[in-house]
Amino acid sequence: MFRDRDDAARQLAGSLARYRGQRPLVLAIPRGAVPMGRIIADVLDGELDVVLVRKIGAPHNPEFAVGSVDESGQTYITEAAAGAGASAAYLAERGQTELAVMHARRALYTPVRPPVDPAGRVVIVVDDGLATGATMISALRSVRTRNPARLIAAVPVSAPDALARVRELADETVCLEVPAGFAAVGQFYRDFPQVDDAEVIAALAAACAGSHAD
Repeated sequence: MFRDRDDAARQLAGSLARYRGQRPLVLAIPRGAVPMGRIIADVLDGELDVVLVRKIGAPHNPEFAVGSVDESGQTYITEAAAGAGASAAYLAERGQTELAVMHARRALYTPVRPPVDPAGRVVIVVDDGLATGATMISALRSVRTRNPARLIAAVPVSAPDALARVRELADETVCLEVPAGFAAVGQFYRDFPQVDDAEVIAALAAACAGSHAD
C-alpha cells in the first residue's frame, strides 16, 4: 500500500537511481502520472515531458480497457475486446473520440512544454499503475518509433499479466509491487485523488523553468 502518488514516485525514483547523471527523459502518462514524473525527474536530475495515450474502455464498462490509442492515432486492441462486446466499429469510433481528447490536451500542454525529442535518450515511461497495461503498451510503442537509446517502463504496482505484456516492449521494466489479488490501481493507494489539467500544466511549467535555469 502506497501513501499517495508522491510516496510511490519517491520509491520508484530510488529503484531508478542508477540513471542519475544520465539526464534521463521521464515521460509521464497524463494525467495521474505527471506529478509522479516530476518527482522522479527531480530526483534523477532528468527532464520531464508527457507521452499522450488514452484508454479505450469497454462498451458497458468504460473503466475496463479493451484497447488504447496514441497521439498519432495508432491503436492497440486487447485480446479481451471481442468478448467485452467491442466491435470494430465501436473501437474505431472510441479511438477517434480519445484522439480528440489528446489533441485538446496537447493544445493545453504544448504552449507550456514543447515536446522533447526522445531520440538517443534514456527514456523512462511512468504511470501510476497497470491494470491491463493497455495505455503503457501504446506509450512504449509510440516512444520506440522515435529511437530512444534505452526504454524503461516504471510503475509502482501492476497486475501480473499486464506486467508480462509490458516487459516484452521495454528494455527494462521497474515495478515495485506485483500483487496476486489485483482489482484496480487505486486499491493500492491510501490517497488516490484525480489529477486535473491544472496540476499537469503546473508540473510541466516547473520542469520547463528548471530546464531553462540549467
